[in-house]
Amino acid sequence: MRAVIQRVSSSSVVIDGKCHGEIGHGMTILIGIEGSDTVEDIDWLCRKIVNLRIFDDENGVMNRSVIETGGDILVISQFTLYASTRKGNRPSYIRAARPEISVPIYEKFIESLENILGKQVKKGIFGADMKVAIINEGPVTIIIDTKNRE
Repeated sequence: MRAVIQRVSSSSVVIDGKCHGEIGHGMTILIGIEGSDTVEDIDWLCRKIVNLRIFDDENGVMNRSVIETGGDILVISQFTLYASTRKGNRPSYIRAARPEISVPIYEKFIESLENILGKQVKKGIFGADMKVAIINEGPVTIIIDTKNRE
């Protein structure tokens, strides 16, 4: 799994002209799923994300997690995180998992985040044409790939 995590002051996703999910202070996660991803990848990634110390403490130092700040999370599926641009100018998405594999992993990822946070996670709709608005605070952007955890 590959995640792009952004610390945001606000973020929203619009589908078919209607706001489907919106958060204030927290993080927006763009998540890409690969065919070899497992439940262990989900568990590791969720725990890593919610414990990332990317929010300022009282001294202005990034030393607090989304759990400690009470922030919200918006998750957007994004298969293009597995784009390969090695050949030519048209990206290949062959490494991105097909929907029959990625949808259950995506849903389990969100469920795991909600269980750890103890509250609802906002989300887009898998495979939908989404308009995502992100006000990146900092800016802070972190990329995590579960294949690079060791």
